[in-house]
Amino acid sequence: MAEPEHVSVTVQVGEKRGCPEEEGKDTPSKKPKVEKDHKNGDPPVKVDEEEEGPDGEAVDGEEEGETFADMMKHGLTELDVGILRYVSDHEGFSGILKERYSDFVVHEINRQGKIVHLDDLSVPAEAEEAPEPEPKPEDCDVLTEEQKKKLGELQLFKNKEDEVSIEVIEDTKEKRTLLHKAIKTQFPGIETKTEEKEGRKFIVAYHAAGKKALAAPRKHFWPKNRGSFCHFVLYKENKDTMDAINVLSKFLRLRPNMFSYMGTKDKRAVTVQEIAVLKITAERLSHLNKCLMNLKLGNFCYKNHPLKLGELQGNHFTIVIRNISGTDEQVEQAMTSIKATGFINYYGMQRFGTTAVPTQQVGKAILRNDWNQVVDLILKPRPGAEKEFLVRCREEWAKSQDPEAALKKLPNKRCVEGQLLRGLSMYGKKNIVTAFGMLPRNNRLMYVHSYQSVVWNTMVSRRIDAFGLKAVEGDLVLKGTTAHVLSAEEAETTSIHDTVMPLPGFDVIYPTHHVGKGYRELLTADGLDIDNMRHKVKDYSLAGAYRRIIIRPTDVSWEVIQYDDPRISLVHSDFEKLENKPAPVYNKEGKHRALRMEFSLPPSTYATMAIREVLKVDTSIKKQTQLNTTWFN
Repeated sequence: MAEPEHVSVTVQVGEKRGCPEEEGKDTPSKKPKVEKDHKNGDPPVKVDEEEEGPDGEAVDGEEEGETFADMMKHGLTELDVGILRYVSDHEGFSGILKERYSDFVVHEINRQGKIVHLDDLSVPAEAEEAPEPEPKPEDCDVLTEEQKKKLGELQLFKNKEDEVSIEVIEDTKEKRTLLHKAIKTQFPGIETKTEEKEGRKFIVAYHAAGKKALAAPRKHFWPKNRGSFCHFVLYKENKDTMDAINVLSKFLRLRPNMFSYMGTKDKRAVTVQEIAVLKITAERLSHLNKCLMNLKLGNFCYKNHPLKLGELQGNHFTIVIRNISGTDEQVEQAMTSIKATGFINYYGMQRFGTTAVPTQQVGKAILRNDWNQVVDLILKPRPGAEKEFLVRCREEWAKSQDPEAALKKLPNKRCVEGQLLRGLSMYGKKNIVTAFGMLPRNNRLMYVHSYQSVVWNTMVSRRIDAFGLKAVEGDLVLKGTTAHVLSAEEAETTSIHDTVMPLPGFDVIYPTHHVGKGYRELLTADGLDIDNMRHKVKDYSLAGAYRRIIIRPTDVSWEVIQYDDPRISLVHSDFEKLENKPAPVYNKEGKHRALRMEFSLPPSTYATMAIREVLKVDTSIKKQTQLNTTWFN
């Protein structure tokens, strides 16, 4: 099998955990000064945001002078997490991935196998409900310019907890109704109520996402013959799925768990996916389009069921890699290989965190029931630069072992360290399991899943080394949901694309060849008993699962395009189509060349691992940073 090559990579510093990206602006990243020999930069591969490591960097706060290179000096490389091999032996080439977030477009593939698009902003007509008439022009003139200015500021969150009071002169019910309608029509996201003060009537406007509104949500009539869930398509730019749902929940005065979805999508990308929400009308959702930034809602319909995680059939990617150095022949070889053979289905780098203490080490300690080690790994001082408040927090913990004293060093208690310290201060150091339970369940499970993932990556690399890209006796395939061990005769007629490898757990079997037996050796070396993967705490009992070794993308297409202006988008988005904006025109000649590729992948598959196979690059932030730093010296 092909060995990894040394390829230099350009780092986009804005991708660092804890370094907020500039919302709402799709601008090219600043390029480092590169010596003439390095005319073309190589790609800073931004990982898909399926799972992120729960590091302290996730907290809000300013940098305290440390450099990105310093922070990543002690990070992981692909070698550390078992990502070792490539499928093909074509020559790698350089390029820039995600120079603009619009270079990475993701469309969900729904349960029916249809690629989800935003192509209709209309509200579905319903026979039982006549639509509200559009306000007449004279109705909109009931607000003064000063009142409109104050309401506009309130709408844009500038005075989120304030209210705007408008006295009703010549008080009549009709006049009050006109004011209510004018405010709600012209300023979506604003709610109104009538109050009487000292014998005078006022219309009081307040923000739908403010505390006053959240304290007293209004009930809405819901017809019996309408489905309970409004399904819609969410189009978002440069925002992750949970951020988008939090924004919608604030405007609609809902808890975020009223929304359901089939999967989370990347932040630094343009993504399109289905969302469902309980008993919120399409009209209310549609109104939000007037005031949402980087989000658009459409394709509304009512159904009787929510969406469930994992129900999707996959995702369709449109990816632009700019400033490529590869010849047309190299690109053709790379893309033909990915189409015909595919790539190794490794878990991507984001599965393992970005700091000096990898998430899989914490996961291993949890599985070994070594809770003092879990606390030590999360809270102890660690090599590499960190935010100053985290350094102080860790130093205090190392010195005093006093959770309350260490907690005081953190300006924001929402990070993993803060949540764990809060648990320790509440339940004591003798109840670490309960204290650790203060972390959100998804964060806690991510640690143990991270350990499973590094075991899987390592064993698959060994499997590829030992047997290459053909099925052999002792390999596993799935028959339905049950794993079956291949005989020598069956292996002759089985494709590598049908073979699977297990993630370790109590409900899986292992390949019977020597690589399969390596699972036991690996777990034994880590102090774990492969025959006893049930844990005293049920959450950490691992059933295991099966994962295909090689993934072959479907619907693969590509073209090399020429362009002059790096600021121009090279992908025609759904929103641009709705706005009737012209599609990008590719030049026959241009200063720069880009590879535009499209492909579909099943769920829980990492697009960056496909791109890694095409470019032949190490996708770890550490490696990219090291290579980039040498360009400055």
